[in-house]
Amino acid sequence: VQLQASGGGLVQPGGSLRLSCAASGSISGINVMRWYRQAPGKQRELVATITSGGSIYYADSVKGRFTISGDNAKKTVYLQMNSLKIEDTAVYYCNAWKPVRHYWGQGTLVTVSS
Repeated sequence: VQLQASGGGLVQPGGSLRLSCAASGSISGINVMRWYRQAPGKQRELVATITSGGSIYYADSVKGRFTISGDNAKKTVYLQMNSLKIEDTAVYYCNAWKPVRHYWGQGTLVTVSS
């Protein structure tokens, strides 16, 4: 499984970005996709989860602002990020769980700054 994340960039506080994570390879059997982020000097944290059954979960810090979604035809998972805050600045990673291992994308940098 290969994961290609894209869509990061520089945005002002209050702005929006949409991240994409395109999956390729042996993707059959992936049953959970997640977005994580890691800010400078901090541990990686879980941001959002979407399961093959359609269940969705968000970290409290992004609830109401971020939306995770998937497009099976395009084999892509998205993270729509609205009302961005300076503290959302981080490298964002997509992750796929396919029993019995995790797969990671390369990360895309999101910088929120005025």
